[in-house]
Amino acid sequence: MSNADRHGLIAKAVRDSGGATVQELAELTGASEMTIRRDLDTLAAQGVLERVRGGARTLLLRGEEPPFALRAHEAVAAKQRIAAEIVALVADGESVLLDSGTTCLEAARLLRERPVTVMPLSLQAIHLLGETPGRATLVVPGGQPRAAEGALTGPLTLASLAALRFDTAIIGCCGLSAADGLTAYDLDDASVKKAGIASARRAIVAADGSKLGHTAYAHVTPAGLLHTVVTDATAPADEVAALETAGTLVKTV
Repeated sequence: MSNADRHGLIAKAVRDSGGATVQELAELTGASEMTIRRDLDTLAAQGVLERVRGGARTLLLRGEEPPFALRAHEAVAAKQRIAAEIVALVADGESVLLDSGTTCLEAARLLRERPVTVMPLSLQAIHLLGETPGRATLVVPGGQPRAAEGALTGPLTLASLAALRFDTAIIGCCGLSAADGLTAYDLDDASVKKAGIASARRAIVAADGSKLGHTAYAHVTPAGLLHTVVTDATAPADEVAALETAGTLVKTV
């Protein structure tokens, strides 16, 4: 098991159970207790969990948005497949709005090598697209980054979106269901997603299977207004069918 896979498994175990001991995590991963202690120190430094005597416990309260550092360790392979499928749907020469979030960051890695114009809505994606010369043209919006998330929100972000029109908006997902539509954990983030969808000819939603059938706090838009949803094979089949009935194209990778 690679370090990244082990870290992801540890982060999920601590999150799901609320906490775990070093011994429990060693049995789960097959690693030594010394290795697990080093892993926990690393994950604690990243803000994924809290280190306590003999193990770790989650920093996440029920109903809160999981922190970016924690989400970055979850379903990595699925997010990479989703990102690849989404970027394949983007044609050369398009203007692309790229939402915040871990799956959208994977899309940024691929868009960097495409002849497209990209306006990212997170500091992480702006840095990624700007640090190494690629084929993409970078456009930087205004806005105030959310602490620990890097997602840009506020009046300057909304003004940037209102001033431009995009061929495609790639939208991150906190929750999506046919009944409740696309939802977000944060009201400001929901406003940005809504404005981003309104500024584009089509909206493609990146949603790993855990997001389908889940409803977060702030409503963004009905599912029927989304052009395409790209998800993975863990998505609930009944929810996929309901989204398709609502008029949304669902692609599973």
